[in-house]
Amino acid sequence: MDYPADQVLLTRLRAGEQKAYRELVATYQGAMRAVAFAIVGSRNSDEVVQDAWLAVVRNLDGFQGRSSLKTWLLTITANTAKTRLKCNRREVLLDDIPSPHGSVGDERFSSDGHWLLAPHAWHHDSPDALLTEDELRECLEKTLGSLSEMQGSVLHLREREGMELEEICNLLQVSLSNVRVLLHRARLKVFATLEHFEETGQC
Repeated sequence: MDYPADQVLLTRLRAGEQKAYRELVATYQGAMRAVAFAIVGSRNSDEVVQDAWLAVVRNLDGFQGRSSLKTWLLTITANTAKTRLKCNRREVLLDDIPSPHGSVGDERFSSDGHWLLAPHAWHHDSPDALLTEDELRECLEKTLGSLSEMQGSVLHLREREGMELEEICNLLQVSLSNVRVLLHRARLKVFATLEHFEETGQC
């Protein structure tokens, strides 16, 4: 499969262009950390990502382009994390960290995770509204921080990186059903935070 944008970037990287390396890190660091976080947890994830970047630099000339550059980078990250773990495949834990607001019911949203009836919108045309937006962002960051490692990683890879569920399964070596459960529960907590904030104006 051809990835023209990857080829352009690879040419620049192989030529030793420092700006190309900065672009590569800025583009993929978040996704790499999410993969590492899911496999080894927060304590070792930064070291795994550093080791993965070293492996990327060492193996750049050997990259054949049979997959996208992103897939190659995330596969290296996953393999580095699994080596670091030094044990059998990690067991996926589906137990929940309780949400401070409980949970919203499944009937509130469709199977793809979108609201059937969206929360009430608020206006963004006043200083109060802008302050409210900052407060909501802080609430959402707290909620994301409260997710389990696997839930947070799956949500990041799916919603922020736009990865397909099957690709997430392959990277993290978990079943499709487990990925769906993890994503579902993470979305529930985010939705609960949104709804609670819109009803009360508080986290």
